[in-house]
Amino acid sequence: MVAVRSVVLVLLCITVISPIVLYTDRLGNFKSPSANQEFIDEVAAVAHSTGDDGHLNLLPQETSTVLKEPIGVVYTEGSTDSKSSPQDLQLVESSEHVRARVLSTTNVVEQGKTENLIRKVTDRINKKIKADATGENVKGEAALEGNDTNASQNIVTKQEEQRTGTSNKVANSMHISSETHKPNDQTPSDTRVRQLKDQLVRAKVYLSLPAVKNNPHLTRELRLRVKEVSRTIGDAIKDSDLPKNANERMKAMEQSLMKGTQAQDDCAAVVKKLRAMIHSTEEQLRAHKKQTLFLTQLTAKTLPKGLHCLPLRLTTEYYSLNSSQQEFPNQEKLEDPELFHYAIFSDNILATAVVVNSTVSNAKHPSKHVIHIVTDRLNYAAMRMWFLANPPGRATIQVQNIEEFTWLNASYSPVLKQLGSPSMIDYYFRAHRDTSDSNLKFRNPKYLSILNHLRFYLPEIFPKLNKVLFLDDDIVVQKDLSGLWSIDLKGNVNGAVETCGESFHRFDRYLNFSNPLIAKNFDPRACGWAYGMNVFDLAEWKRQNITEVYHNWQKLNHDRQLWKLGTLPPGLITFWKRTFSLNRGWHILGLGYNPNVNQREIERSAVLHYNGNMKPWLEISIPKYRSYWSKYVNYDHLFLRECNINP
Repeated sequence: MVAVRSVVLVLLCITVISPIVLYTDRLGNFKSPSANQEFIDEVAAVAHSTGDDGHLNLLPQETSTVLKEPIGVVYTEGSTDSKSSPQDLQLVESSEHVRARVLSTTNVVEQGKTENLIRKVTDRINKKIKADATGENVKGEAALEGNDTNASQNIVTKQEEQRTGTSNKVANSMHISSETHKPNDQTPSDTRVRQLKDQLVRAKVYLSLPAVKNNPHLTRELRLRVKEVSRTIGDAIKDSDLPKNANERMKAMEQSLMKGTQAQDDCAAVVKKLRAMIHSTEEQLRAHKKQTLFLTQLTAKTLPKGLHCLPLRLTTEYYSLNSSQQEFPNQEKLEDPELFHYAIFSDNILATAVVVNSTVSNAKHPSKHVIHIVTDRLNYAAMRMWFLANPPGRATIQVQNIEEFTWLNASYSPVLKQLGSPSMIDYYFRAHRDTSDSNLKFRNPKYLSILNHLRFYLPEIFPKLNKVLFLDDDIVVQKDLSGLWSIDLKGNVNGAVETCGESFHRFDRYLNFSNPLIAKNFDPRACGWAYGMNVFDLAEWKRQNITEVYHNWQKLNHDRQLWKLGTLPPGLITFWKRTFSLNRGWHILGLGYNPNVNQREIERSAVLHYNGNMKPWLEISIPKYRSYWSKYVNYDHLFLRECNINP
């Protein structure tokens, strides 16, 4: 009996004391770095052992149940995405389980030492994580799914750093796998359209190769696919424009192209054909650009039916009036130098009406403004009739006929002599036979009209005035312009807004600097300035004899070797070093050709200039700029309705 008790006591001692000794020995060796690493590895291995729920040797362990996958949305620390993939849910589950086991296993160790040890281990692992995250995301996902020891250490590291708040980058890296599965929001909307077009190109290349031509069945199949894909694309610009069977047609074409790839083995022939197609396409593009330029110029020169009807209707009405009804009031103000005088030279009645209406409606004192209009013989009666029927408020209006300027003749004006020469007329009217001329825009018949050159004869037209504000007929006034008369031009003749912000508004874009006469007298990089709104000091003009300067240069350019015809090049020459730069807020250009004019500058500018071919009264005008012009047109007017002129 005693022997039995002894055996029981020995077994009891072994059973009770042995675990304590073993556990104490492990704690004693915990200070060793190698032991630390082994301990972390064992903890991580236990954390990832999914099939073993048994006890850790004989140590007491808290009971735990298997964590179930959360239902719905799981929010983790540092996450900004409201949706998580199943892989994210598994990651959260395993990491929480690891943390619980680590805390329960190491609760007997001093807290400070444990955190230091884990931090040392995680610092080494963190470097590897950052290196892997830059280019090995796919490998990292595979490691997490493989449940290996390194992946377990990564999970422990990330969860510990999330808990202590020492690194947000590692926390965000937990969502790499879910982000890689998200759809790309920046996918182009025309991806399938471009793929179908590429297939068409490949099919056409194959159809031109001898190997495919010798295969009648494949040739018929490819031609059929080309027709199907061409009908599928149609006028589609975006993928949403394609029909529902687009994917089926794409797959069928791809299968046929695979047959073509197998049928031909001559890569050099394919390359040669592609190069020929590129060259042909470039030639077609060049031809289309030339044709577009010519048609645009032709449209700009063509008078719309409504604007052709309007002067006819107004002329008929004018000659039905008696002589007393054909006169304008306040004619005594026409030569008063104390008032604000404007000069407009135009044969476009509607455009001139907009200039007058916008100027007067924005003037602070309309009664002080006098507007002088000069037009040609064909539009003289119509222009007068329009302003007799639509007087500009309290402002004074004058309409003159250029034919009444008897002093303006070929013997006095060299440009008038040149414009009437047969060679000049042939230069303009044969333009339709030469669409390749790079300077086609200068071959506009409007330059044949002396109205376009009348701006160089302002002192002769207004001999008793000191200052005149010249306005083109393609502008809109948004603010009061009376302040321009108080600007000191500092001895200059012309006050204008410079346009040298871009390279094409420099002197070398308008003048021929290969000519020694031009190269000697002018700077090719000098700033150009804008015609359209110009303040002219007529007293200074007369003193410096500017008209004679203009005549001399016109005589030198009789063969058009110094500049192409127009008014800006001779203006740049005539007023060279005689132009005062006005504030840019007075005048903004480009509304007749540039769809990207700054909107804030448009709103702040006093004058909007529709220079270019896209005039606001034409159908080719830029739509977003048209409202600035059309708001000064009364489309309910009887004459406009009769001529079918609509907004």
